[in-house]
Amino acid sequence: MSQTQSNCPNCGGPVVFKWAQSVQTTCDYCSSILVRTDVNIEKVGEVSSYPADPSPIMIGTEGIFENKAFVVIGRICYEYENGGWNEWHFVTNTGESGWLSDAQLQYAVTWKIAMDSALGTEPLSPGKIFVVGGINYTVTTITQASYRAVEGELPFQFWDKTVCTFVDLRSADARFLTVDFSDEEPALYSGRIASFDELRLKNLRQFEGW
Repeated sequence: MSQTQSNCPNCGGPVVFKWAQSVQTTCDYCSSILVRTDVNIEKVGEVSSYPADPSPIMIGTEGIFENKAFVVIGRICYEYENGGWNEWHFVTNTGESGWLSDAQLQYAVTWKIAMDSALGTEPLSPGKIFVVGGINYTVTTITQASYRAVEGELPFQFWDKTVCTFVDLRSADARFLTVDFSDEEPALYSGRIASFDELRLKNLRQFEGW
């Protein structure tokens, strides 16, 4: 990954962007949330405290998915009525940006794709079947989640959200779609469910007893 370095406008500490396309990051020294513009870096907020997190993944965790090596460089943390989950932002050795969803030790890898017109034809209600890319997907869950915190590098600005809506769809062969309604224009992410062993993760958090 190409890296660029600047300084935090709040504390003056060094800020390194590991991925050239990153728009937002957090300062390791003062926990400021920083947004990069064409001209400079601006402080837009401060990192909220994270809830107790059982995830073994952290910034710097590496893995391999479908023969592509990747490294985790950021995350968004959400909470909802049944718990919480992390969306880990990663970049691959080919420069692609993707997401590793870690929902209470259940994993899915997704990539942002163009919104499919099929998903706009009917309400996205549980049990509905949609054909996307020639594959049948069933709406499985609709989640109203609260944004909790961010960490590290993200490909977009994400720091002032409140409640976010996600619609998940699955196919019979473990393929996975998520429609993210966080912004005015919904975003579509496509991928599949993955096991912990399949991801071949290293540089993990260490817990007592491991």
